[in-house]
Amino acid sequence: MRRTLFRTRIKFCGMTRAGDVRLASELGADAVGFVFAEGSPRRVEPREARLMRHALAPLVDAVALFRDNGTAEVREVVKAVRPTLLQFHGDEDDAFCRGFGVPWIKAVAMGGDASPPSARELLSRYPAAAGFLFDGNAPGAPGGAGARFDWARLPQELHRPVMLAGGLTPANVFDAVTRVLPWGVDVCSGVEAAPGIKDGERMRRFVEEVRRADCHVENEA
Repeated sequence: MRRTLFRTRIKFCGMTRAGDVRLASELGADAVGFVFAEGSPRRVEPREARLMRHALAPLVDAVALFRDNGTAEVREVVKAVRPTLLQFHGDEDDAFCRGFGVPWIKAVAMGGDASPPSARELLSRYPAAAGFLFDGNAPGAPGGAGARFDWARLPQELHRPVMLAGGLTPANVFDAVTRVLPWGVDVCSGVEAAPGIKDGERMRRFVEEVRRADCHVENEA
């Protein structure tokens, strides 16, 4: 049976338009993500993200996503955007990630043929991380491309909040939530009409499917 009174958190990532940010808030998303990684088709400048942040409703978090950005860039974003959470997708170490005075999570690439890190390895390398996001990209490759990975490869007994990403869509997120029981789900291309352009109907269906999974109770034998 599903555990009761549990609500899966939802993050819509790769926001580039204030209208999409506003809609995410209205649909009940817990967070939206702004991408500052070099080379991403969803990359925005700090001033753009600052303006879009004004469209956020109260109690919805702003997350700033980085991939091997320099210290000065991260500090500029923190000062201009005032994110409530940082998300690191590159080769950043624990000391770098915690050096900005903002809670942070570390993304873990789960694609490719390499063996995934164990819970012990992750906690040893990133002891100050508030949680971990598992994405479908291969190590060294950018995320956000909608690549799914085998959820059975997730490390067990991590004892930190786990965010699931990579290839999630309205069609499969129910299965993802009921099988993995993640703390939260992170979607980008799975609710887009084009890179950075969200599709309102897909966003609505995604939220509905997550909430349906939260209320799901399996039949007991």
